[in-house]
Formats: sequence, structure tokens, C-alpha cells
Amino acid sequence: MSATAVHNLWTTAADPISKIDAPKIEYAQLSPILIVVGAAIIGVLVEAFLPRKSRYYAQMFVSVVALAAAFAAVVALAVEGYGTTKARIAAMGAIAVDGPALFLQGTILLAALVALFTFAERRLDPEAHGNRVDSFAAQAAAVPGSESEQAAVKAGFTTTEVFPLLLFAVAGMLLFPAANDLLTLFVALEVFSLPLYLLCALARRKRLMSQEAAVKYFLLGAFASAFTLFGIALLYGYAGSMSYGTIAQVVDGTVTEVTPALASTMGNDALLLVGSGLIVMGLLFKVGAVPFHMWTPDVYQGAPTPVTGFMAAATKVAAFGALLRILYVVLPGLRWDWRPVMWGVAIITMLGGAIVAITQTDIKRLLAYSSIAHAGFILAGVIATSPDGVSSVLFYLAAYSFVTIGAFAVVTLVRDAGGEATHLSKWAGLGRRSPLVAAVFAVFLLAFAGIPLTSGFAGKFAVFKAAAEGGAAPLVVVGVISSAIAAFFYIRVIVLMFFSDPRPEGPTVAVPSPLTMTAIGVGVAVTLVLGVAPQYFLDLAGQAGVFAR
Repeated sequence: MSATAVHNLWTTAADPISKIDAPKIEYAQLSPILIVVGAAIIGVLVEAFLPRKSRYYAQMFVSVVALAAAFAAVVALAVEGYGTTKARIAAMGAIAVDGPALFLQGTILLAALVALFTFAERRLDPEAHGNRVDSFAAQAAAVPGSESEQAAVKAGFTTTEVFPLLLFAVAGMLLFPAANDLLTLFVALEVFSLPLYLLCALARRKRLMSQEAAVKYFLLGAFASAFTLFGIALLYGYAGSMSYGTIAQVVDGTVTEVTPALASTMGNDALLLVGSGLIVMGLLFKVGAVPFHMWTPDVYQGAPTPVTGFMAAATKVAAFGALLRILYVVLPGLRWDWRPVMWGVAIITMLGGAIVAITQTDIKRLLAYSSIAHAGFILAGVIATSPDGVSSVLFYLAAYSFVTIGAFAVVTLVRDAGGEATHLSKWAGLGRRSPLVAAVFAVFLLAFAGIPLTSGFAGKFAVFKAAAEGGAAPLVVVGVISSAIAAFFYIRVIVLMFFSDPRPEGPTVAVPSPLTMTAIGVGVAVTLVLGVAPQYFLDLAGQAGVFAR
């Protein structure tokens, strides 16, 4: 081949490269995510450079300031109209800045801030060797029960890496419901999943159980991620694009430019149906819907309780946000295909979660199955395929997340010699021993059960009303039956606490620091405010219910 031919090859290959545009990033509109990522990186540097004694307070300060600042940024964007009139697609089509994204980001940030207080609690366990200890392993890298672990406990080490891990998880969760192309969606999924796998393994007590929970979560989560990625590849093969808007146009048949390559794949519905099915499956795994729920009870039981509370609340919010965007923005043209499937998933999730919860004897497993049933109730709102459906799901997620964090914060207080007393039999007579703690937990259980004047009732009513108006009345009937079944085991716990005799060797209720008191107080306040006067928040969710396309 002559030198000129080679030279021509180089020039033809190099020519298009000069046409790559510089990326245009709207930093102000992405500020909530950027603040949290920046703080997480500062947290890593704090771990590297600060002496061990001062890390806890530095990490605490960085985390609280970052979450508060990010929430302020979300509110500022909403006030400027990015949730309504100025809703748009930012970062070169990768991220949506619209009502649902901002509402869910605000909910995640507030939930994370409340959960952070339970992470930082250091008064519940008795002091070890004169040092205050928290819920996390003294040295995460040490083998459970080994000499190095005992030495770390003796030296008073604390695992302060949990704060940057929490921030990285929050950053991924903020990106997840706002992602507007499939690649961003996958990156966000990994960014928030990997820190959670680690956090699940860090319990100070019951180390082996905690590590088992983390391994199960990691393996099943890796499978779910792989399914999602395979689905993304198939959808890309179908539509020739990663962008939500373009895929939606190809699905609807409204795409303007059809190349010969696109024309050959557009007719291939197998790519579309299998690809979208795999992506939705990955998201249903994250929300804990049956039959992708098997990880939930084991992980909730084994993980440190503050992590369980954070994960149960924030992951659901992020995953439902992403699921709504996929179904409403990318696949509205496939509605008749995905609605029957979602019907089936919602029904078995509601009934499965409620029925299996009756047999549980551990309070954390009971709350895990309760969270599965709640995923089914929220799916009823997703199936409504109407603006009311979106706003009811947003409201339910906001109400549910604070009740969940509050409930798990109460679980951390009831302790015996082995740490937290999570077996239900040990909660007998708690109402006589510690009436205030039992009353607060009863409020949370009544909210989960959907009793009037609690946030749970307002949320369920909104979701069921949207589903009924969307033509899913039979689903509402199943939902009401499931709620009645679920009410049985919630009220059983209340009866156990208030109408059973306390055992002489029963657990004690630890006196927490103001941090956990704040977390529980916020939970009770949100539960009652959203239950007694939900209208303002329902209107807020209603205004935020429109996706940017």
C-alpha cells in the first residue's frame, strides 16, 4: 500500500475527530449531585490524612453540611421553576432536571440526613475499654473474632469510613431517578449499590451474620446488574441509541431519521421486549418486588440496623423513581405489554409480603416483609399510568421513607446482653417497661398498616385512588385485602408490647443521644403531619409529577 493511501486513511479517520463538540455541562442544575460527590471525596481524604481521634467529628460535619447544602440546592432549583416550567434535559441529554427528579432527590437527601444521625449514634452500646462505640465494626478488615479485631476494639477504633460510603451511595441515588440515558442509569446503579454492599458487612455485633448478608446482597445484586446491563445492550441494539427520548420515539414509530441499520432492527420486537423486560427486572430487584425479593429479609436482618433503615428508605425512593421514568418516558408505547406483567408482579408482591410477614419472629425480618408488601402498594400507583399515578407514588415514597427510618431507629434502642434484641418474644411487655418507646413504635406500625390520621393512610389512599381511576380497580381490591392481612401482624406486635407481661430477664431500652432522638422525632412528626394535613404535600407531589421529555 502506497504512502499516499496510508496518509489518506489517516486523514479520513482523523477528520470526524475534529468535529467532536466540547461537552456542555449545566453545573448549577446538577449542583445537588456534585455537592454530595465532592463531600464524599473530601470524606475519603479525611480518612487518609486526619488522625483517628478527630475523624468522627470531621466526617460528621462534612456529611451534615453536604446533605443540607444539596437539599438547599434542590429547593433553589425547584423555586426557580426547574420542577415545572423550566424542566429540561441537562448534561448533553444524560440527566433530566424536572419535577419528579427534584422531588425524589429532596426526599433522598432528607432521608439520608435523618439516617446519618442513626449512623453517628455512640451511646447505645456500653463503653468498650473506656471508649464509646457505634453500630459498626471496630476494624472492618479484621476477621470476626480474631486477635486483630479484639486489639482494634481494645484500642477504641471506630469505622468512620461509613460516612463517605453513605455519601457515595446518596450520590448514586440522586443520579438514579434523574438519569435520562441508559448508560447514566447503569453508572448510577453501580455507584449506589457498591457502597451499600460494603455497609451491610460492617455490623459490630453478629459479624458473621452481617458478612453473610453482604455476600448474599452482593451476589444477587451483581446478577440483577448483569440482567440490567444485558437489557441495556438489547435496547441499544433495537433503537441504536442510549437516550430515553430517542428510544421512546423508535418504540412509538415517530423517529424522524431512519437509517438502513435502524430500519432492520426496528422491526425486531424480540430485542425490544426482552431488553425492556431485563431492565425492568433489574429495577424490580432494587425495589424488592416478588419474585426478586429473596435478598430483602436476609439483608435487612444481617445488616447493621442504621444501614437497614437507610437502605430500606432511600433505595426504594431512588429505584421507584428510575422505574417510573423508564415506564413513563421510554416505554409508554409499550404500555399494553408491560401493564399486564406489572399487574401480576404487584398482586403477588402485595399478597406475598403480607402473608409471609405473619410467620416472622424477628422484628427486622418482619419489617423486611412489610417493605415488600409496600413495594406492591406503590406498584399499584405505577400501574395507573396517569399524572395522578406519578404524584401518588411520589407522595407515598416521601411518607414511607421517614416512617421506615424512624422504625429502625427504635429497633436500635431495645437491647440485651448480645446487642439489639430483635426477637419478637423479647418485645413482650415493652409498653410497661418503656411506655414512650413502645408508643412511638406503635405509631410507626399503625402508619405501616395505613390507619387513618397517619401518613400511611394518606399514601395508600392516594395510590389506590389513582389505580382505580386508571382502570385497575381489581388491583385496589387485592391491595385492600393485603392491607387487612398486614394490619394483623402490625397490631399483633402492638398487643405484644402493651398487653403482655414483661419478662424479668427481658431487654432494656437504651437511652440514646440527641442524634437518634432527632431521627425518631422527625419520623413521628412526618408521620402525623402527612396523616393529619396531607393536602399541601399531595399538591406539591402533583406539581412535581410531570417528566421532561
